[in-house]
Amino acid sequence: MSKFLILMSMIAMVIAACTGDAVEEAVTEEAETIAQVATDVVVVEDPTEVVVEPTVEEVVVEPTLAPTTIPATPIPPTAEPTAVPEISAYNAPEWTNLPLVNARTGETFTLADFAGKTVFIEPMATWCTNCRAQQTNVAQAMTQLNADEFVFISLSVGENVSDSVLADYADRNGFPQVFAVASDDITRALVDTFGFSVTSPPSTPHFTISPIGTVSSLSTGRKSADSFVQEALTVQGS
Repeated sequence: MSKFLILMSMIAMVIAACTGDAVEEAVTEEAETIAQVATDVVVVEDPTEVVVEPTVEEVVVEPTLAPTTIPATPIPPTAEPTAVPEISAYNAPEWTNLPLVNARTGETFTLADFAGKTVFIEPMATWCTNCRAQQTNVAQAMTQLNADEFVFISLSVGENVSDSVLADYADRNGFPQVFAVASDDITRALVDTFGFSVTSPPSTPHFTISPIGTVSSLSTGRKSADSFVQEALTVQGS
């Protein structure tokens, strides 16, 4: 910038000193000089330019949390089922699967339902006095035996009686035995197995079925309570 001012001063002095053609020539020469000087002027860019370096973004590494392990709640071991003692092969005849109806409760059952127990069966009739006396002795024997191991059943045969009449007969005499009316199918099966005497109540017939299904022969005649107890225990142990 100072060079430019100096040049302008020199031009003014030349103009003042020269006149006419001399002035014109001097002006021309001076103009050429100024142009040359102007050409030599170097424009310096602003040195204050700030170069901003790219900022490297700071990477914040979040601390990785270790997965929380929740201890599993221990599962108590499943209790082993109580072993049920096996019953030896039940070999009772097929007719033990025929249905009967409990005269008191109306529930249906079969003689085979009592597998594993000793079963005492007594064919009877509500009009039979010998049967009533025999059933009294049986009821006394039952008080001496475990009800979980022995079952006593009175089957009405040879008479046309309803469940309600049979139940009333049992209750009036205080008999704890199971009472049921023998169906025609069971009556025929009993006759085929033991003969017609099984349907003769006055002869007080009875037979037993062992815990494994073995059927005894038919017995007749009145017996004491002790005799029934002994017989039942013998069958149970056989």
